[in-house]
Amino acid sequence: MEGTEGTQQPHLVLANKLFLLTQPDVDDIEKVRLRDEVMSTVVADDMAPLYETLAADSVLELDQKVLDSMRAKIAEELKKLDEKIADAEENLGESEVREAHLAKSLFFIRIGDKEKALEQLKVTEGKTVAVGQRMDLVFYTLQMGFFYMDFDLISRSIDKAKNLFEEGGDWERKNRLKVYEGLYCMSTRNFKKAADLFLDSTSTFTTYEIFPYDTFIFYTVLASIISLDRVSLKQKVVEAPEILTVIGKIPYLSEFLNSLYDCQYKSFFSAFAGITEHIKLDRYLHPHFRYYMREIRTVVYSQFLESYKSITIEAMAKAFGVTVDFIDLELSRFIAAGKLHCKIDKVAGVLETNRPDAKNALYQATIKQGDFLLNRIQKLSRVIDL
Repeated sequence: MEGTEGTQQPHLVLANKLFLLTQPDVDDIEKVRLRDEVMSTVVADDMAPLYETLAADSVLELDQKVLDSMRAKIAEELKKLDEKIADAEENLGESEVREAHLAKSLFFIRIGDKEKALEQLKVTEGKTVAVGQRMDLVFYTLQMGFFYMDFDLISRSIDKAKNLFEEGGDWERKNRLKVYEGLYCMSTRNFKKAADLFLDSTSTFTTYEIFPYDTFIFYTVLASIISLDRVSLKQKVVEAPEILTVIGKIPYLSEFLNSLYDCQYKSFFSAFAGITEHIKLDRYLHPHFRYYMREIRTVVYSQFLESYKSITIEAMAKAFGVTVDFIDLELSRFIAAGKLHCKIDKVAGVLETNRPDAKNALYQATIKQGDFLLNRIQKLSRVIDL
């Protein structure tokens, strides 16, 4: 399940194709091609357990002869692997025994048998002493976790990896773990932490087994836009050489980032429409599509209104290249949700901003906490008096 440098792990490529097959936005002709590619991969890797699941879910048609053939090949390969393990235990050293067990683990991963793979990885871990090799086993588990989108398994594996690093471990593996953790955070809607982890890894990225570098930059920019303030965004993203070398290759992304930073809102909305299609068809971002759309609009509307004490709705609509009715409806929703600090004067057709005073908010919070503390002290004094 290990990807060579520059090559995405085949099972994660397969997982993305399976995801696209479930999406209504993918046309039928493309789905026919995807289904053929999925079937070819399943047969080539003898993925009988996955084939049965996909057939049961009506993703693929069940061919009993193909399934029987795969089962026969699996049984034959397992027999060979068990013989190698027995031979290593009888005639060879600890290193060869570990390698034989690892080969069996990777075989279960290859055929898509999750439970047996996890079980065998645990056995292999028991035969492994070096921290680096134990970390590699955690990376195999993480790749499986992302294949099945098993966030509990991913979370436990990340915690395990961090504990292992306390015993030692090289920087290359530590940097790889940052990308895995960043992907986990992004997949669980923690975009702020994902952005921090991704930005720490832009110059040291070697995690090609989970996605290409272009995809990594795409995730980094998207997470950063809704997480960083303007100054940090400029320093860490807009002017970052690692991002600048790649961003032009990704459709709409450069325009999306730079038009937001340069306050070119009409261009931003144009790029925004193109980016939404990418997010919809991204396996990790798709569940957070609506959330991300809301957050990015909050960022861009807040940035626009930051420059004004009051402005006509018509002027704002013109700046964004949309209708007055659209911007009116949009702002109404965001104001009602507490996302924007302004009010609409519908009669005059004017927006009035009422940005909260940070000092006043701190004062009010202090008063509130002080009242709470006094109440606790009074209750405690009554208990002591008794």
